[in-house]
Amino acid sequence: NFIPIVTDIRDKNRMNALFGEHRPDIVFHAAAYKHVPLMEYNSYEAIKINIGGSKNVADLSILHGVEKVVFVSTDKAVNPTNVMGATKRIAEMYASCLRNKGKTKFITTRFGNVLGSNGSVIPIFKRQIKSGGPLTVTHKEITRYFMTIPEACQLVLEAGAMGNGGEIYVFDMGDSIKIFDLALNMIQLSGLKYPEEMDIKITGLRPGEKIYEELLANGENTLPTYNNKIMIAKVRDFEEAKIKNQILGLCELSKSCDNEQIVFALKQIVPEFKSENSTFEKLDVKMRKIVWTVKFILDSLVALIVVIFILPWLTLFLLIIMLITTGERPFYFQTRIDRGGLPFKTYKFRTLCGKLLTNYPLTVYG
Repeated sequence: NFIPIVTDIRDKNRMNALFGEHRPDIVFHAAAYKHVPLMEYNSYEAIKINIGGSKNVADLSILHGVEKVVFVSTDKAVNPTNVMGATKRIAEMYASCLRNKGKTKFITTRFGNVLGSNGSVIPIFKRQIKSGGPLTVTHKEITRYFMTIPEACQLVLEAGAMGNGGEIYVFDMGDSIKIFDLALNMIQLSGLKYPEEMDIKITGLRPGEKIYEELLANGENTLPTYNNKIMIAKVRDFEEAKIKNQILGLCELSKSCDNEQIVFALKQIVPEFKSENSTFEKLDVKMRKIVWTVKFILDSLVALIVVIFILPWLTLFLLIIMLITTGERPFYFQTRIDRGGLPFKTYKFRTLCGKLLTNYPLTVYG
């Protein structure tokens, strides 16, 4: 049995009332804006739902003593190239910040596209074939990972059961599939010939879209579980208190509806977020300039410290050498002969040997 309820996860008061009324033991959080191009132009909405809404669900789960929260994430959160993927990655990070707060265990699952779900490519191809075509593909080489609805549901449930809190589970989705080849197969299965009876149109990558998705589903970046279809992702460490404060600041900033400022703040929280096919690529240049400026300032400070603290000691050392060697210069030119018999000059530093050892001979006792 289930009770259908209509609400908005951004409405914390309504969500609080629902948690208090139904007292759930396990929460499966899948509510999100997932449309990549739309979120690229409406980043403030992506933050309000994908981050702010997820924050409400997480905070209320702790408040009401929920046993487990299973957060349904996406392969687009791995090295994100778009706003949608970056917001889902930040939602993952917020859940990680709460892993030691209260008794609630937070478990994240990452996987790719689900065949037959809303917005999936197969229903779109079916509609295009029914209307006489052409089938539209954004890039001839574009690939995606796919799994069926029953398989996705089963793996999410199993990951939720095995999780002890703090894990990010990655599903083995097999090999990625070229969307162009999928379109060809759909045409053939419909009893049509390509391109005579049904053509395929290449429309170009959409804003924020990348050709290849990443799952981190390999031995180098994952740890195994007892189910060979489910692995634990190894992700970079971060300072939880700092990230949490940045996320709270980002939620406030989203109220300004300034896309550029919001995306720039996203990139500061998720440094691996590099925009592709997007107007926000210029912000990556800005980030690189900031990093270069900071590096230049740090290098200059180190050089200044060397000049202030080390140079006086070096000068004193050179003066001592000059005194000990009866005023001879610490640095001098020396003419030498190379292997070809030709003379060359080399600039050398005078050591404390020579006259020093002549004036103060060593005595060896034995």
